[in-house]
Amino acid sequence: MTACGAPRPDGTTSFPALDVVTEIDGLDHPWDVVTAPDGTLLTGERSGRFVVKRPGGSAREVAADLPGLVVDHELGLMGIALAPDFDATRTLYSCRSHAAGEAADIRVQSWTVDEHWTALTPTGVLVSGLPLSSRGRHGGCRLLPLPDGTLLIGTGDATQATSPQDPGSLGGKVLRVDAATGAPAEGNPFPDSAVYTLGHRNVQGLTIRPGTGEFYSVEHGTHRDDEVNRLVSGGNYGWNPDAGDGSYDESVPMTDPDRVPGAISAVWSSGPATIATASGTFVTGPEWGEWDGALAVGVLKGRKVLFLRLAPDGRSVIAETAPPELADAYGRIRTVVAQPDGSLLVTTDNGDDDKVLRVTASTDR
Repeated sequence: MTACGAPRPDGTTSFPALDVVTEIDGLDHPWDVVTAPDGTLLTGERSGRFVVKRPGGSAREVAADLPGLVVDHELGLMGIALAPDFDATRTLYSCRSHAAGEAADIRVQSWTVDEHWTALTPTGVLVSGLPLSSRGRHGGCRLLPLPDGTLLIGTGDATQATSPQDPGSLGGKVLRVDAATGAPAEGNPFPDSAVYTLGHRNVQGLTIRPGTGEFYSVEHGTHRDDEVNRLVSGGNYGWNPDAGDGSYDESVPMTDPDRVPGAISAVWSSGPATIATASGTFVTGPEWGEWDGALAVGVLKGRKVLFLRLAPDGRSVIAETAPPELADAYGRIRTVVAQPDGSLLVTTDNGDDDKVLRVTASTDR
């Protein structure tokens, strides 16, 4: 093992020491976590319960009505995001599975929250009709609001064989919509369509690389090849499980240039075995040392946070590590979210006393 601070063969120094503290505990499958400008933390359990922690206070429930919520395997209350102008509008978004009568879908909803964080008030359904699997698989549902007033939405293919390559389907895509109306955003690559990229299997991570404006997705593979992808408008990332007879063939490659000519290769892939990559965020700050600007990836099956140093052009990975302070110590890691102060918020996904953790790096050993 390389000694602390000693150069590695690739010229980088060792990873900084990490301090991990619990912000909220006693949770059951929290999917996402967001931080308001005043430091308030909000998380949501897959079962539909929203939990808030005000600065200096203890965790408590926030009242919210989620009629028709479907909680099944991977499905339930999933992504949460605050509007960039949250201070002025008190607007936030959530992504959830929904059923009413014979109709079932995944949808993105907008809310407002009162000043004291006692209740969420629904203000509209921005996007509906995202496909929902009867087996509770591949719901996607990561949300990424952008400063230009648009919203990126990562979707899963709901195990529908034709969805990823069908421009008319919202499944197996990254969508870009107007965050106020839910309409397809101006400048999208396909006319009158919310589709921004296609050919995905189950996108559960979306993030922006600081200082570049580049978007990245984090995606679950089949029995192999979890992926990190650099998103380009109109790009096709090569997932095509359509066997031609309507069946869903998971034996095909995640990125398949033979079946999908022009498919864009992944920036990073897990290779022969999956680790279940579920989120991504870029950490920043001098305390991260040589890893300032690295992509942190939440890992479920592999039970860790994986850090990836990207090449300057963002198209490949030049170093990776999984620090021991987080490796298997807290079980399954669902979401990682970088904070303005350089820390990292992490949600666990074990179903038994799950937590929101705060991770702080230090180059002092």
